[in-house]
This record gives sequence, structure tokens and C-alpha cells, in this order.
Amino acid sequence: MSPARAPLARMKILALGLLLLAALLYCLATWMGAAHPAWGYLAAFAEAAMVGAIADWFAVTALFRHPLGLPIPHTAIIPRKKARLGGNLSDFICTHFLATPQIMAKLQHFDAAERLAAWLCQPHNARALAEGGGAVVDFLLRALREEAVQQFIRHTLLARLARLDLACLAGDALAALVRDGRHQAALDELLRWADRLLRDEATQRRLATALSAEFGGLRVRLFGKELGLDDKAGRWSAERVVARLSVLLGEVAGDPRHELRGQFAACLDELVQRLRSDPRYRLKGETLRAELLAHPALAGYLDDLWQALLDDLGNDLARGADSRLRGRLAGLLQRLGSELAADAELRGWIDRRLREGVPPLLERYREAIGRYIAARVEAWDDRELVELLERQVGRDLQFIRINGTLVGGCVGLLLHALTALAATL
Repeated sequence: MSPARAPLARMKILALGLLLLAALLYCLATWMGAAHPAWGYLAAFAEAAMVGAIADWFAVTALFRHPLGLPIPHTAIIPRKKARLGGNLSDFICTHFLATPQIMAKLQHFDAAERLAAWLCQPHNARALAEGGGAVVDFLLRALREEAVQQFIRHTLLARLARLDLACLAGDALAALVRDGRHQAALDELLRWADRLLRDEATQRRLATALSAEFGGLRVRLFGKELGLDDKAGRWSAERVVARLSVLLGEVAGDPRHELRGQFAACLDELVQRLRSDPRYRLKGETLRAELLAHPALAGYLDDLWQALLDDLGNDLARGADSRLRGRLAGLLQRLGSELAADAELRGWIDRRLREGVPPLLERYREAIGRYIAARVEAWDDRELVELLERQVGRDLQFIRINGTLVGGCVGLLLHALTALAATL
């Protein structure tokens, strides 16, 4: 016997025991009735107690099933009327629990934003929520490792890439840089990198070597001897080129209105327009995209990248309390609670949005919730429904049988006493 049914079974045994006790008492009192008038009173008590016990047993049993398996009319009420029971339960919940005025009145005094802020400010609450979030992420990671899921993601990603317009996408990205002025910041970084590169000795040696090769035909006659000037000219030219370029880079970097900056911005604008509208650029983008998708290493690279991401997240979550993801999430939630607690305007905005958003949701989903409740009750298996209700209220219903036994006996005793009194008058 399951622990949930043990209290109900004990109460049934107690109610049945009282019925059997009343029957035994009735037999004894009837047998000893001639010995003393008191046995008559006891027999009347026991007889009425049996009637009350059996009547209430019948009433309680008729709620859930046919008494003794007999198809007596108006018995097994709950299984027969479960559709109407589900409808009435649905109407009751929708009318008294999901009605818009009741919900809004409760929401008006609930102050959800302040309660949320106070709850999140507690470190143990933030940690508990982070633990729950970590458990959800862990479940998702296990699901994402399934082969069917990975194939779906791979197919979806490649299909998205196949429809990607690389030229237009590059044009939009450059347009965003120009629109926000970040192209000038990128130019500053490029200028600093170019200046460092030019000042590097290895770069200067390579530049001098290249220039020396260009000056390989230079000769000068000194004291009757012909000398080559290619090395000296190359080194001197390299130093001059580096010096002039460094000065130019410094001028451009130090002047936000420099002419070259304007030319750089104009070139970017022209490139954006070409990327967005020039068929040649679009064709180049489509060719590059096709070559990437056809390359066998792409799918392998995407799979390796995906597995590495899942492994990193899984290993971090496996560390339990030492998980960096859980720790950061808990810290983020706690900071969110602190900032929300300190920002009355934001709390007011959240409360207003709740008050504005809840009524349409209630009106939209109230009937659907009611239909779900009614359908769920109607779809319940009769035995399952009876067992569920008996576990919930069956123990209390057995008190009806017990009370019926005792009250019936007392009524029988009273009636016997009144009958005896009337006989003496």
C-alpha cells in the first residue's frame, strides 16, 4: 500500500469496525433483551447505528463507484459527471481566479518590481536562481549533443549561409561603421600600426634592400676607381621614406580634419554603395560564398567549433559551486536586484507595463485555460480520477460514516426512549 493511501485505509477500517461493533452489540442486546429493560435501549442504539452507518457508507461510496458493483441509479456520480465537473471547475476558476478585476486589484497592491528587487538582492536567492539557470543550461547542453539536434543545427546553419548576401552584408557593416564615426577610430589604429611597422628595423632593412635593387645601376668614379652606390642609396632612401611617411602619418593622426581623412571617408562611402548595388561585387560575394560552402573543411571547422563550445560550457558547469558561469550569473542577478532597488523610476515602469500588459493576456487566454481544464478533467481515466479524489477527500468522507454511526445510534436511542415514555402514559 502506498503511503498516500495509508491514512484513507485506516479511516475505512475504523468506520467498518464501528459498523461491526454496532452489529455485535445489536445481536448481544437482542439476545439479552429479556433479562433487563436496559438491553432494549442498547438494542435500539445499535440498530439505529447500523442503519446510519450503512446509509452513510452507501452515500459516500455512491460518489465514487457503484455500491457492491450494482448499477443502482444515481450512483458513481463523479465518474459519470466528470465532463460537467470539469466544465464547472473551469467556470469557477475563470470566474473567481482569472477575472480581470480580481487580478488587477491584487496586482495593484502587489508591487512586483519592488518584491523582485528585494528578492534578488538576497545572495542566496541569486545563487539559487543561478543554480536553476545552470541546470537549464546543462539540460540544453545534453540535448544539443544529440546527433539529430546537431544535424538539424548544421543543416540550418549551412542553409542560412547559402542564402547570405556577403557583398550586401559587408556594405551594411561598413555603413554602420561610417554612420557611427567608428571608421575614423579604425583609421587611427591603422595609422599607429603603420607607424610602428615603419619604425621597425626589420622593415627598414627590407625596404632598403628593395630600394638597393632599384638603384643597382648607379656607379660613381672616384680616384680612377668605379664604386657602386646601390647600398648607400638604398639605405639613405629608406631612411628618407620612413621619415617622410612618419611625418605624414603623424599629421593625419593629429588632425581630425585632415584631407586624407576626408578622402578615406569618401572611399568608404563609395565602397559601401558598390557593395550594395554593383552586380560585380555581388557576383564576387556569391562566388566566395559558394567556394566556402563547397570546401570540406568548413563543415568540420563548424563541428569542431560547436563541440569546443559545448565542452567548455559543460566542463564549467560540472565544477558545481566553482562554476564561473554560475558565479557570474549569480553576481549579475544580485547586481540587477541592487540596481532595481535603487531605481524607483525603473520599478514604476515595470509595474506600469505589468498593469498594461496583464489585462490583454487575461482576455486572450482565459477561455483557452478554461477549455484546457475542462478537457483535462474529461480526459482523465475514471479509475485515476476516483483514486485522486479519494486520496484528497476520502479520509474526511470516512468521518461521515463514523458520525453517521454515532448520530444514528443516538437518534435510535432517543426514539426508543420516547416510545417507552409514551407507553407509560
